[in-house]
Amino acid sequence: MLRPQLLYHVARNSRGSLPVYSDVRNAGSRYLVYIRNVDGNVADLVNDLTTTLFPESSAKISTVRNRHVVIQGGRCKDSVMEWLASKGF
Repeated sequence: MLRPQLLYHVARNSRGSLPVYSDVRNAGSRYLVYIRNVDGNVADLVNDLTTTLFPESSAKISTVRNRHVVIQGGRCKDSVMEWLASKGF
């Protein structure tokens, strides 16, 4: 099955896993999810995440260093990994 042409690519790491990581800060009151090593148009990835995975959520999605995406506001690592896998990454 061919995947649709996207303006971004999330490469897997050397062990074959998706580069999605979680970080708990402030004694568990701040939960962050990182998507690392995004190639291409990161703003398009943020837009796709906002419209499909978090349409009416209070999650804040931002870009760090032009290649990383940070999601604040929920324990969503598993859903992000499933979403990326469904996109063909």
